[in-house]
Amino acid sequence: MKSRFLFSTLLAGIALASLDTLHAQTPVTVKKNAITRHGPENGSLIIIGGGGATPEIWQRFVQLAGGKDKAKIVVITAAGGDSAAYDKKSVELVKRETGIANVTLLHTNDLKEANSEKFVAPIRSATGVYIVGGRQWRIADSYLNTLTHQAFQELLDRGGVISGTSAGASIQGSFLWRGDTKGPHILVGDHTQGLGFLKNSVIDQHLFRRNRQFDLVDFVKNAPELIGIGLDEATSIVVQKDTLEVVGRSYASIYDYNTIIGSGAKHVQGSREVPTASNGPFFFLHEGQKYDLKERKVIQAPRRQQDPEAISGNKGK
Repeated sequence: MKSRFLFSTLLAGIALASLDTLHAQTPVTVKKNAITRHGPENGSLIIIGGGGATPEIWQRFVQLAGGKDKAKIVVITAAGGDSAAYDKKSVELVKRETGIANVTLLHTNDLKEANSEKFVAPIRSATGVYIVGGRQWRIADSYLNTLTHQAFQELLDRGGVISGTSAGASIQGSFLWRGDTKGPHILVGDHTQGLGFLKNSVIDQHLFRRNRQFDLVDFVKNAPELIGIGLDEATSIVVQKDTLEVVGRSYASIYDYNTIIGSGAKHVQGSREVPTASNGPFFFLHEGQKYDLKERKVIQAPRRQQDPEAISGNKGK
């Protein structure tokens, strides 16, 4: 028990250090918004847990990108590795699922190129960005603290939408979870800084499919200023300012140690109390539910028949 505590405390220390003292890969300083605590002041994030998006998720993406006739989408494929530079499958997927014709692939693993005005030009005129899955550290290596990173933020500032699935979900947080080059089984690795579109956050994906629902517990317990978010497959959160809404088939998990402890290991959802899983400070939100990231409370709780415990199971059994 003592060794587990020391390990989790170490993780939290690494988290805080990475957020405050990491040196930029390049001289570019990416501007940060100052009004909202977590989400973008303008624009929207659609953060998808992998495993494919539902029609409802794609529909929201089209809407937030300006409609299929006006939208201009850039698909970021860095997470897929070098071969993704020539792979048009992701572009064709976006076109097929959204009906948007103006979709451009953008790929590099070269920081010099990511810092060039020629490379960022498509983002300057885009209304939306879609970041494909793969390995999140590749996205960090390609774009962190570059002109491209700044262009992403500027797209949000002018009201655009950034979406990403799997690795493209985790990279949107401020702390990069499962970012080690050796593999995703290493929770805190050699890459710990995300692109930070969702500030003060740590994001996991493939939650129930890969039995990951307990992995953020100790980390968030020892770094309570971060909000942890876990997403199951075919499930997303749509974030505008400090409001999070769940869109998709399954559940999002919220890891917020202070809120759970303060409510006696239960969380109020509308008129009913929902117990957390037995091992830690998290609770579930389903399709249509909203959460106030700044105040850390559920702000909408439509009924859903399926019990979240039926999906999560019990780790101790």
